Amino acid sequence: MSHHPIFLTHINIVYPAKKCVENFSATIYTGDRIALIGQNGSGKTSLLKILMNLSNVSVALVPQLINVDALSGGQRFNAALSEALALQPDILLLDEPTNHLDRHNRQSLMQMLKHFDGTLMIASHDVELLRTCMNTFWHFDHGKIHVFKGQYDDYKRDVEQKRQSIEAELARLDRQKKDVHHALMKEQNRASKSKRQGEKNIEQRKWPTVTSGAKARRAEETSGRKKLEIGRHKEALIDQLTELRLPEIILPKFSLSAAAIGHKNIVAICDGACGYDDQPLLTNITLTVSSTDRLAITGDNGSGKTTLIKAIMNNHQVWRQGAWFTPKPEDIGYLDQHYSNLEGETVLDSISNHVPTWSHADMRKHLNDFLFRKNEEVNAKISTLSGGEKARLSLALIAAKTPKLLILDEVTNNLDIETREHILQVLQTYPGAMIVISHDQDFLKGIKDLHIFRLPCE
Repeated sequence: MSHHPIFLTHINIVYPAKKCVENFSATIYTGDRIALIGQNGSGKTSLLKILMNLSNVSVALVPQLINVDALSGGQRFNAALSEALALQPDILLLDEPTNHLDRHNRQSLMQMLKHFDGTLMIASHDVELLRTCMNTFWHFDHGKIHVFKGQYDDYKRDVEQKRQSIEAELARLDRQKKDVHHALMKEQNRASKSKRQGEKNIEQRKWPTVTSGAKARRAEETSGRKKLEIGRHKEALIDQLTELRLPEIILPKFSLSAAAIGHKNIVAICDGACGYDDQPLLTNITLTVSSTDRLAITGDNGSGKTTLIKAIMNNHQVWRQGAWFTPKPEDIGYLDQHYSNLEGETVLDSISNHVPTWSHADMRKHLNDFLFRKNEEVNAKISTLSGGEKARLSLALIAAKTPKLLILDEVTNNLDIETREHILQVLQTYPGAMIVISHDQDFLKGIKDLHIFRLPCE
């Protein structure tokens, strides 16, 4: 599969309320393996759709897929991928292909991609896939696409070096601002003393009045010029600080401390079974989770991970047998990829409904910690939020009314890398017990002291 070089010239992706990509040009060569990365809503899917309309080249697109009851995520993706490959495309476009795939299907996909001899373009936040299969990265950021050629780890090192360089520059600017301030104070004091001495000399007739007045005026003029120079320099520094963008960090504060949660078992299952309609899906379950444990439940699609979670939450749709000790519903926080814990019309409504006793100032301060700062962000309708914004708001609710057990169910699906980092930042300081379901191995590796409980239990 080969094709002539494809020249993208002055590509623009613009929506009524947002400019995603501006004036992007690039060349795609046969065999390129290009990853489209960046925040949700930055224009990656839109660019893939634009590439579908390339002329004089065969292109196939596998879009993001949503699970349906009849087929698992792996089954739906494999069917769509088989249909795309049957076209023998010169260019294969994949949009978040590993969402909903278990580890077996993920490994099969990556093996196939390694041996695909055409041109490959993938929009993905999956670090394992990016590291394994891609060698060029188009990073969508604030209306621009930055191109990096090399392996993913090289790309990460390059980003880290730039980040360190920016932080060093910020520190230098901070020192310079302090020096400017001290210089200003010193000059103001000197000018003030000079003026007072000049006035005193004039009164004592130590030099002619005209000369004394001229020196005093020159001192004031010098001080004024320095003040103006300092003011201009400060404005230049502020402009530089505005241009230096760094990913923001979440610093959550929880309503419960580790001491308040204690050190006892919060989940205990002995010789348990669970399933639907009196039919067991899982048997021989023996599991203990203490109040500070971090546990990952792993297994292939359909192995019963979500069923076990529902049984722990005592969901009425699931029956269970054996000895089950599980928390009260109010002591469990459940966070899934659909952010079903969000209630209310706006961001502020959601936090107000969750902690109605808080003052307005406390709510704004708490939302500020989770990067909802401007009035338009706080008053935004939940229906208009991006996936990353919904994730941050869901985490804000959990931190505001901290549960003793936090359950995360495939929360990284469709999330950009920055939001995944935000979730990990919160999880590192979360004081209670945690149960995680995820196929994202890189995400699981980011959770400290994580234990694995693999299904099936037999």
